[in-house]
Amino acid sequence: MEKLHFSVDIEAPVAVVWNTMLDDETYREWTGAFHEGSYFEGGWATGDSIRFLGPNDDGGVGGMVGFIDVARPEEFVSIEYTGMINNGVEDYSSDFAKKYAGAHENYTFTEKNGVTTLDVDIDSIDEFDDMFEGMWPPALDRLKQIAELAAR
Repeated sequence: MEKLHFSVDIEAPVAVVWNTMLDDETYREWTGAFHEGSYFEGGWATGDSIRFLGPNDDGGVGGMVGFIDVARPEEFVSIEYTGMINNGVEDYSSDFAKKYAGAHENYTFTEKNGVTTLDVDIDSIDEFDDMFEGMWPPALDRLKQIAELAAR
């Protein structure tokens, strides 16, 4: 796996950025940049199970399943992926699911002078590189807009 890095500076306190990124309602807003209708099930505390879901082109539900490896509120979150979700069914045994198992997605929040820098570091496989490179920048731009509006 290779590492991909994305970053955005948001003119808002870290608490606002954290809440905007991870609260259910605003999560659905900014992750629409990945795929309209995206949402999560689970929690953001260390050890919590989490499923990232969204509608497939064929009308089913797909996504990824994992757990929160580390969570330090308003500072850092590390997600470890353990499988995929295909048409609503968790898949841990297909070759593709095994290939992605163990991948991490890390969010680091750093505030300085009222500006929060959000760094996103993800493990990627060849099949996901172009998708991530095309989706993360607009998603972070959307997150920035929502958080800055909330901070006013």
